[in-house]
Amino acid sequence: MNPEYSKAKEELLAAAESDCQQFFIKNNLLLENGYYELLNGRANDARKIFLKISDMDIRAHWGAFISSMVMGKVDGYPSYFELRNFYEIDLNLFLQKYLANYVENIIKYTDWLCTINPEIHKFTGRVFLKNGYTEYGLFYLNCAKEHFFQDPELHYLLAEYYASVNDYPKAKASVKNCLTILPGYFPAINLQRKLNIDCK
Repeated sequence: MNPEYSKAKEELLAAAESDCQQFFIKNNLLLENGYYELLNGRANDARKIFLKISDMDIRAHWGAFISSMVMGKVDGYPSYFELRNFYEIDLNLFLQKYLANYVENIIKYTDWLCTINPEIHKFTGRVFLKNGYTEYGLFYLNCAKEHFFQDPELHYLLAEYYASVNDYPKAKASVKNCLTILPGYFPAINLQRKLNIDCK
């Protein structure tokens, strides 16, 4: 990989004051330039850039969609795979960059997005938990149970959380749910062994 590109990408993700945008413009890297604008609070400008290549680049198509969503409106539809591949990454990025208004506008649409990809509440909950927002994380993971109870990973995430706070009855119940849905789910089997949980 080009070392100049790697440096510019690192600076973009670090939100450092730098010349990375000039590198993106000079090298006609529209996707990266769109994300530069988006992460610097200029969602409308980002959307215009993404739209230039959205027919050729699935990530740019997603970028245009999420740019409109963070502005509080929905323009078009994301695909199941866009939500699967990019939603969690970008929501996490916005939380880490303290773009609270973006996050607020995105999570307003979780129930609607769930009609396209039923894992959305799980993705949302995992991002909040990972970033230390436990109350929100548990809220969305529990919402996920209402929408897609048959997801073994969801129950494993809950089991892992409850085990981490020594709430073993809830950890046991979540492991049991996971292994009832998918008896061979190795992470849950491993947690069950680690905690010496009998799920009978």
